[in-house]
Amino acid sequence: QVQLVESGGGLVQAGGSLRLSCVASGSIVSINGMGWYRQAPGKQRELVAVFTGGRSANYADSVKDRFTISRDNAKKTVYLQMNSLQSEDTAVYYCNADVTTTRWERKGLWGRGTQVTVSS
Repeated sequence: QVQLVESGGGLVQAGGSLRLSCVASGSIVSINGMGWYRQAPGKQRELVAVFTGGRSANYADSVKDRFTISRDNAKKTVYLQMNSLQSEDTAVYYCNADVTTTRWERKGLWGRGTQVTVSS
């Protein structure tokens, strides 16, 4: 069984910072892509920041210069450092990964999500 587990969400005041973590576990041979999405109440899930392969990352325009995605390949972990948080950043943040399993199956995975609430 392969899964993603997020941590690090919480309540923070506007202008503050949070760091999210997501660990992939299970029978994984390789991680082809990994990153973060979010879904605010009444809105569709949207991309926040992702590694799609290689070392480069893609960011949503709304978080550029405030959020930084990083990863530790050995730990199968991706992080999201969120600075200068705004009330508009309030959402459930989901980790997503595209992995190849030991059965040589390619799977798209979602974590259960972690709530980030920014108070103004």
